[in-house]
Amino acid sequence: MKVSIVIPVYNEQAHLKACLESIKAQTISPFEVIVVDNNSTDDTLELAKQFNFVTIISEKRQGVVHARSTGFNVAKGDIIGRIDADTILEKDWILNVKRIFKDKTISAVSGRINYYDCIWPKLSSKLDLFFRRWLASKMKQDEMFLQGANMALRRSAWTEVRRYLCYKSMIHEDFDLALHLQDEGFRVVFDDSLLVSISTRRFKDGPIDIFKYAMLSPLTYKKHYKISRFYMYPIIILILSFYLIIRINARTKENILKDLISRNKYRVNPATFVE
Repeated sequence: MKVSIVIPVYNEQAHLKACLESIKAQTISPFEVIVVDNNSTDDTLELAKQFNFVTIISEKRQGVVHARSTGFNVAKGDIIGRIDADTILEKDWILNVKRIFKDKTISAVSGRINYYDCIWPKLSSKLDLFFRRWLASKMKQDEMFLQGANMALRRSAWTEVRRYLCYKSMIHEDFDLALHLQDEGFRVVFDDSLLVSISTRRFKDGPIDIFKYAMLSPLTYKKHYKISRFYMYPIIILILSFYLIIRINARTKENILKDLISRNKYRVNPATFVE
């Protein structure tokens, strides 16, 4: 099986190099690595050009949903891996992807997440794994989730469902993809051996933006009339609780109140786009 890796990017100069280094360090090299530039204005592309195994393409329509789809459509591998620019792969990530897809009943998979820049990385990673396993155990057969920072799917499944996908602003495109896959009879699974690390950059947004972003998960499921959305609310409460802890510990006491009531826009919300 040939594995393509697609990485949508928008102003990712702070994270992309470490991501590509982790791909370079894989025990099994990918068939191709596609970086989809979504109108970056920083040095993202200059960083990507430093890696000779990277193919750079462009998607002018703003929004990760467009960048993802453009990358998937170009990919030629049997399996399409999808990660974010701040994703750092474990060295055996591609090896595990190939092992998982030896099961011909599996069409898509998402895996485990660690956090490499938070104040309690071991605790946060254990909690994250606990809740992912818990949520996966509660999901009905046709409601399993995918997470864009750590997922892979068969290209054959992508070509079957891409015409049905929801190109709507303010939904999670990875959740939407998972639901459409399952609506068409494809099997989506969670496998915690598929491990990556990501940053906590989402927590650099203000509290209003964090709340809105977290609520997109159940709202995406609501648009698909899926009852499993109700199991997402305890996780949202956990996320918001950790948000307060992380932000308070990261700031001086003098800046806490100002910081928490502000709308500190760290980056463009990937769930918004130009239709």
